[in-house]
Parts: sequence; structure tokens; C-alpha cells
Amino acid sequence: MGMRRRTTNGALVLIALVLLTYVGPPSRGLAASRAPISALWEAPTDLSTRDLFYGPWGAKRAPEPHATYTFLRPKTGGVNRGVIVRDPQGRVWHVKQQTDSSRGSEGPVEVALSRVLSAVGYHQPPVYFLPSFTMVDDHGKHLESGGRFRLDESTLQDRGEWDLANNPFVGTQPYQGLMVILFLFNSWDLKSSNNTVYEVRRPDRTEQWYVVRDLGGALGGTGRFFVKRNNIDKFEQQTWIRGVSGDTVEFDYGGKKRGLAHGITIANVGWTCELLSRLSDRQWQDAFRAGGYPPDLANRFIKKLRANVNEGLQIANRGANPSYRKADRG
Repeated sequence: MGMRRRTTNGALVLIALVLLTYVGPPSRGLAASRAPISALWEAPTDLSTRDLFYGPWGAKRAPEPHATYTFLRPKTGGVNRGVIVRDPQGRVWHVKQQTDSSRGSEGPVEVALSRVLSAVGYHQPPVYFLPSFTMVDDHGKHLESGGRFRLDESTLQDRGEWDLANNPFVGTQPYQGLMVILFLFNSWDLKSSNNTVYEVRRPDRTEQWYVVRDLGGALGGTGRFFVKRNNIDKFEQQTWIRGVSGDTVEFDYGGKKRGLAHGITIANVGWTCELLSRLSDRQWQDAFRAGGYPPDLANRFIKKLRANVNEGLQIANRGANPSYRKADRG
């Protein structure tokens, strides 16, 4: 009896590990509530004029680089250290600070990717980057390493997490486009705790936004554990599309919830890459400048990202070609 119980328990543990490793294709589960597509994405009719340095929230909400910030409490959770501070205007900021960790800093990635997502129509909260800032706490006034500053915006109320595999938008083009962008940036940390449903208070109405908020696990290698983010050497080496099978695209994705990469079509990739191709050189540069990247490093990331976009457009132009593989690229 003891041997049988141990065998059964071992089998259950094995099944649990398999389920954690693989998540099946996205589906509209019972937990998914109704929501208009505008809760996820709004068509960027003014894409060519969008400001990717200050982003959709503009310069007025940006943190003041020369202000003294008052420490409120440490940031909890996540890999990078951080603090929650108040500025002289009384605004509260969640600061994800830069780190010397071999896994790379999240803040610059998060701001740059947030700028690109918002530019092509996906909602984002107000996030900015400061390389350093002055903070006062029990130890006095001192200079702190900077990073991503996210504003506690009064019109946005956090209403909890949402699941990329089970939500009202699965199967729509904007949802598929969101996934394509995340794979194009090699965003490997696709877990529900990184996603936020916001209640957005307008003067005349209240609406919801579904936001992929914590975007720092990108622009590096791929995998599920101990992956290097914000690493140009890893990112330049990373393939993003393995090939095409029928009318679906096979991504070279090894991150969390691999089932999210299944079922994305050539048309989905073409739609997304056409949107991204409309970003100008200046807009790409501004997105990375917003994240604090030096020009030489930004240029390397942008070159690789635009190569990924061009590859997606080439696949879309070829159409459903089951013989396409990386070796076929000219």
C-alpha cells in the first residue's frame, strides 16, 4: 500500500510539472467576461505623429529629474529592486531600479516596449525612465540609481490580473497582434501577474483597459528560468520565426506559456508587422531614448527589431508556403 501511494504521488507531481511547462492554445474560457475590443486596442489613426519619447501621457506627467523624492516604502515582488516614492507635487511613483544583475535590468526594456505598444494602439499606464534620482529617507538625502518610474495615476484604478490565454479578445486580430509583438521583442515572462485590468475614469464615463503592464522580461534570450533580458548579444542571436506550417507561423519561443505561440496565422503576422513598419526611424529612436538607451546600443536593438518586422512582412507577402524555413531566407 505504501509503495502504491508513493507511485501515485510521484505520478501526480509529474503531471503537475508537465502542466506548468505547457499551456495549451488560448481559448475563451468561462472566466472571460464580455468587453469591447477598445478595452484592449484602439486603431492608431495618427500613428505617424505619435510621440514615442514622452508617450501617450505626455511631458506633463513625466517625473521631474531634479526633484527630491520622499521614500514611502520598498517595492515588493519582482526581480529588480525598487522603491515607492512621493514627489514634491504629491504624486506617487513606483520605481523599478536598475540593477547590475547578470540577468539584466528591466526598466529600460519596459519603457521602450511600452512606447511601441502604445504607439500602435495598445493601452499603457504612464511610465518613464530616469537614470538617477535624489531620494530622502531615514538616512538623509542621497542619490539613487534610477529606472522605470510608473505613476499612480488617479484616473486608473487597478482591478486585478487578466490571463493571456483566457480573456474576451482571444481570436481577434488585435489580440493576435499583441502576441506577435511580444514574440518579436522576445518577451518570455508571459504570466498573468504581469497583466492588469484598469478601471479608467473619464469625465463622462468609466471604461476598462486590459494592459500587459510589466514588460521588462524581453530584448534578450529565451527560456523559462534565469533568462538574460535587455541583452543585445543574446537578442541579436535569437531567431523569432522558425518557419511556416500551412497558414500558421511557428515561433522560436521558449518562454512561459508556450501554447500562446500556437495558432497565429501568416495574416496575423502580416497585419502586425505592417503596423510596426509604419513607425519612423525617429519614433524607434525616441522609444529607446525614452528607456535611457545610449544611441549605439539603441541602434543595434532597432536594427534587429526592424529585421524581425521585415521578415514578418516577407512571410506575409509569400503567403501560405509550408516549405518556408529559416534556411530559405535570401
